[in-house]
Amino acid sequence: MRPPPEAEIYAPEFPTGADWLNVAFLRMSTLMGRGAVLVEFWDFARVNSLRTMPYLKAWHERYADAGLRVVAIHSPGYSFGRDRDTVARAVERLEVPYPVMLDPELEAWQLYGNMGWPGRYLFDRTGKLALIHYGEGEYLDTELAIQECVGETMEPLEPVPPEDAPGVLLEPQTADIALPADRERLELVRDWTDGDDWIEAADAGAAASFSYRGGGAYAVLSGAGAEPGLYEVEDAVEAESPGLRLHGVQFTPAPPAPAGSLSGA
Repeated sequence: MRPPPEAEIYAPEFPTGADWLNVAFLRMSTLMGRGAVLVEFWDFARVNSLRTMPYLKAWHERYADAGLRVVAIHSPGYSFGRDRDTVARAVERLEVPYPVMLDPELEAWQLYGNMGWPGRYLFDRTGKLALIHYGEGEYLDTELAIQECVGETMEPLEPVPPEDAPGVLLEPQTADIALPADRERLELVRDWTDGDDWIEAADAGAAASFSYRGGGAYAVLSGAGAEPGLYEVEDAVEAESPGLRLHGVQFTPAPPAPAGSLSGA
């Protein structure tokens, strides 16, 4: 969404003392005047953040020389995401090439009044807000706004998955499962104990199954030797050993039906 032309909304400064990955530290005040800044709030354990990442990497590569600086703010939605080393491993594993600010206490999130993952804010060379968007999508308009901010013109990126194409209508999908609040949406085998933002398997063989409508399902897991993060699953999670924590299940949209076909045929 482009703010009204008369709107005077400027980039907040990054919180003092924030920890960074891929760079010693950054100050918004020193970035302004050098070029445009694209700030993205994300979480490595949110599938919609990961689905947006190919575009961020491509914009970083395409427009860095023209003056674009991509800055990712990692604001965790799960307790394990507050651990620096866990996030650092994810940033390395995902080959994130741009600076990442750690926001374990959601200080920057609150400063921006952010409303979800991903949350995208594009600021021009003066620090004025040029575009804001929550969630996936709006990739074409974002890239066109980047080009306006840096004075560069080229053919925009092609959609990565087909559901990202402008104007595509997608089937409704199942809402994500958050635990332990949505425990009743699971069919549980054996004992699971509730935690702050997880349910934990009491013994090996404990299982949690679910039904959904969408393109794919991703379980958010930690504990019992599992690297914290997303794991693609079919319709169930089974604990190979006690202590496995299931934080939730996230779903992706089903790809659009081919032109001329009937949905569900």
